[in-house]
Amino acid sequence: QVQLVESGGGLVQPGGSLRLSCVASGSIDSINVMGWFRQAPGEQRELVARVTSRRNTIYADSVKGRFTASRDFAKNTVYLQMNDLKPEDTAVYYCNANNVATPAHNYPEVWGRGTLVTVSS
Repeated sequence: QVQLVESGGGLVQPGGSLRLSCVASGSIDSINVMGWFRQAPGEQRELVARVTSRRNTIYADSVKGRFTASRDFAKNTVYLQMNDLKPEDTAVYYCNANNVATPAHNYPEVWGRGTLVTVSS
């Protein structure tokens, strides 16, 4: 009964910006961690950014200074503001949530279906 839905992906030129959104739907009481992973062609899925329930954030070294992750706890939403995009940022970006609590169940890990970000001139 919990679902993550991403939006905001698309085609952007190098140096441009995009903002991704991910909304967790369902009868949710709390979410411990929300964040973003990405997977480029021929590569493994990697962590991009993560925001804890304490509002602490971590970032992959490759995106530090360019990407910003934030959460709206009231709306069960996590955002990823991506600036100064580079071709190597091209990937499918997946929303992730850990320890999603509902009245009936606790979900240790939930994944969205992903949204494609293409950085190309």
